[in-house]
Amino acid sequence: MAKREKLSTESYKGVRDFYPEDQFVQRYMFEHMERVCELFGYEEYNASVLEPAELYRLKTSDEIVNEQTYTFTDRGEREVTLRPEMTPTFARMIAAKQRDIPLPARWYTIANMFRYERPQRGRLREHWQLNADIVGASGIEADAEIIAIAYSIMRSLGAEERDFEIRVSDRRILDSIYKSVGIAEEYAANVTRLLDRRAKIDDFEKELTKLIAHEEKSVKLIEEIEKITSTAYLEDLRKELEHMGIRNMVVDTKITRGFDYYTGMVFEVYDLHEDNRRSVAGGGRYDNLLSLFGGEPIPTVGFAMGDATAREFLELHNLMPTYAPATELMLCIVEPEATSHAMRLAQDLRREDVTVAVNFSGKRIGDQIRQADKMKVPFVIAIGAKERDSGRYTVKNLASGQEITLPADRIAEHLFSSLG
Repeated sequence: MAKREKLSTESYKGVRDFYPEDQFVQRYMFEHMERVCELFGYEEYNASVLEPAELYRLKTSDEIVNEQTYTFTDRGEREVTLRPEMTPTFARMIAAKQRDIPLPARWYTIANMFRYERPQRGRLREHWQLNADIVGASGIEADAEIIAIAYSIMRSLGAEERDFEIRVSDRRILDSIYKSVGIAEEYAANVTRLLDRRAKIDDFEKELTKLIAHEEKSVKLIEEIEKITSTAYLEDLRKELEHMGIRNMVVDTKITRGFDYYTGMVFEVYDLHEDNRRSVAGGGRYDNLLSLFGGEPIPTVGFAMGDATAREFLELHNLMPTYAPATELMLCIVEPEATSHAMRLAQDLRREDVTVAVNFSGKRIGDQIRQADKMKVPFVIAIGAKERDSGRYTVKNLASGQEITLPADRIAEHLFSSLG
């Protein structure tokens, strides 16, 4: 019989395994995102990770779908794609029940996305992303509200205003400049995408000239963009944000956002840490996307925040949460005859909402306690014949070493008061 090769323990390139400590941080971030969205009146939604490939071909291009997504043909000969972003799915869902959904509608989701690209810092082949959108509101108040949600999440995660900026621009500025400079409409989308990557391109002017095949226009375009410092709308937006206590908005006309569908305000939450000067979140107004599905355009504004960039922000600003396991108490078994009693006690405590693990290892009691300590379980109880017969149990706090002996019906109360 041929010797079987060992399977690799490495995960697929560009994706992550989440061990308990990693999942704890992930859940911590998601809980803050969820809580802030719901404080603003947003409702959670979700959808399948599989979508018809045509949803992305119509919105972007064949090249992007073929080269940057996980697209394949299923057994029914349908071409499907693992979603690379949530906005098209969101638009499809709104369009499907446009007449039934009361507007304005405030929705949010935290979903996983897939992009087939070269893995690098902050960009992976699979990541999780918060998307929050308000549909059916065209005013500046909705623009300010979306920015306020992003701001509030950053503050909820422990960031100070000095740690980040809200960099805001307006795609209508670009549209106006394109017309004044004479950039042909067919070049506009590609020019905007190039502008979005401006900071990462060594010779941006040369690349721009190559794209529009006109050196004079490329020079003039850059000059016109840098000439505009603000607009009446952006100053009104600043006032709206200041009314909400947000004072770290800056106008930056270099902010373009790469997606074609933006029609108005665009913004980025920008990390000011010297080792991570980059966007942590971003979004803007897109009032025409729903018309892809044959319906009337509906004014929409939203933003997204990815888990990888959010975690990197927490790490660099020393805001990472301290890991705490879900298990509050471990029952360590002194002798096999006490096992069934420990099981019953554990069930009784679970009915009182105590999270309990029973150690079945059969190891010496000292080893069991060391295991609980290594797992960061805060409390242990050793159970043997004495505890079984007396009905009294010694609860040990592993951090302080303090012990207290209690009857079974007092254990939960003691743990809750100790854990706060």
